[in-house]
Amino acid sequence: MLKKILTTFAIASTLLIHAQPSSEQLANLRQYYQKALEEWNVPGMSIAIVSNDSIYFSQGFGVTDILTLQKVDEHTLFAVASNTKAFTSSALAMLVDEGKLRWNDKVQQYLPWFQLYDPYVTSEMSVTDLLTHRSGLKTFSGDLIWYGSSYTREEIIRKAKYLKPAHGFREQFGYSNILYLTAGEIIPAITGQQWDDFVKERILLPIGMKRSTLHVKELANRDNIAQPHTYVDGQLKTIPWLDWDNIGPAGSLISSAYEMGLWLQMHLNNGIVGKDTLLSSNRFFEMQSPQTINQVSMGSQKRFPSTHFKAYGLGWSLMDYQGRKIVSHNGGYDGMISQTLFIPEENIGFVILTNSLSSVYYPLMYKTLDVLLENPVEKDWSTEILSLIKAGEQQAKLAQEAEEKQKKEANTKPSLPLSEYTGIYSCPIYDEVEILEEKGNLYLNMKKTPDFQGQMTYYQHNTFKVTFPASPSLPAGFVTFNLDRNSKVSALEIFIDNPDFDFTELELKKVRESE
Repeated sequence: MLKKILTTFAIASTLLIHAQPSSEQLANLRQYYQKALEEWNVPGMSIAIVSNDSIYFSQGFGVTDILTLQKVDEHTLFAVASNTKAFTSSALAMLVDEGKLRWNDKVQQYLPWFQLYDPYVTSEMSVTDLLTHRSGLKTFSGDLIWYGSSYTREEIIRKAKYLKPAHGFREQFGYSNILYLTAGEIIPAITGQQWDDFVKERILLPIGMKRSTLHVKELANRDNIAQPHTYVDGQLKTIPWLDWDNIGPAGSLISSAYEMGLWLQMHLNNGIVGKDTLLSSNRFFEMQSPQTINQVSMGSQKRFPSTHFKAYGLGWSLMDYQGRKIVSHNGGYDGMISQTLFIPEENIGFVILTNSLSSVYYPLMYKTLDVLLENPVEKDWSTEILSLIKAGEQQAKLAQEAEEKQKKEANTKPSLPLSEYTGIYSCPIYDEVEILEEKGNLYLNMKKTPDFQGQMTYYQHNTFKVTFPASPSLPAGFVTFNLDRNSKVSALEIFIDNPDFDFTELELKKVRESE
């Protein structure tokens, strides 16, 4: 028996030693990170690698802003966007530990006014359903309601009932920011304390995340802040910070690599911070258990042959890689992308924060995994993925140009005088879109979203092109006016080809003339 105990202890010790990166490995990673930063033309990033009780690596690369050229370090603040979701699920888990909530409680028990598209789905929607993206809505459905808008949190949730499902209830994964917002609003319903205050007092401060904030407005009281960047006409440009308060529980956290490292350490310690236990091990097991299964495509299986499953837990994405369970999440903000990840059985995790709309985090995640897990197959993920992206972008550009050229007809003109297109257009999802005429040009104004305003230029027939100068990451789109039998404008459709916002969800009918 003693031999067995000693053997078990030796194996466990070996695993922990194996997970600890050597100084040579860290030096190689540091060099790789710097090279990737330059290859991908990313202004700056910050990376931390931690175990439950050690910080092996914590360093900044590049600059916070291409105009000021201030250096990034481990304390530079970045938006971590959807990495916030795990904070919301952890906050709810605390209430489960306290006996104030059960994962399978119905949402209407706490928010009686909550409704979705179907009465059955509404009555059966549980807290777990909110946190696991299985409502039946398609990915990012309804994001135009909250993004940059003046709608309050409750107003956003109340509009969710107008969103049309793409799948059956609990049938398929469909990523939903609005339902994570709904989950966050359960906290004040139970505790009387706003989500923001609860997360700050119960999670951020106890962990030691003192520089982190949940509000863009508080950046005025912080220093060492990264500036968001995006590409405009092929040139890297700075863009302003956008307030995400109204979607807070789904993505408003702003933090640093160092402090996100503290967050990962809390998870690697199963909720223990110093002498305090913030969460029980049972809650961690539940959050890190598969709830909604995701497909592993044939293409993905070919590129990542050691990955056999993908799933979503409670605020965390789950998969296997090189024989280990990987718990992770990424986050996309305007001009910033981030990644958090930890490997429970290897007692190690890392965070990657960047200040550009770039996918550089993705190859760096796999390179870091390969080094930490000592993958015998050496692969230059950065070079490989960058070349694939560039080739794909070029093909997409050529295809788009060819399609537009084929569709566009020569020598057409508007069916009606420009004044006939003006007016107020509305739908239940989004209250008012106004079309104005000024000095011989049409302008589109999404009245609840200040950044979605732009001049329209004639394209063909009753279709106009539109751009939103305040949102340079969005490409030019099209606005098509529909006419009724009397050749009067009855509706309009907006189409902007992008991965984040489905403007076609807005079935906008003309309701009145402009005031």
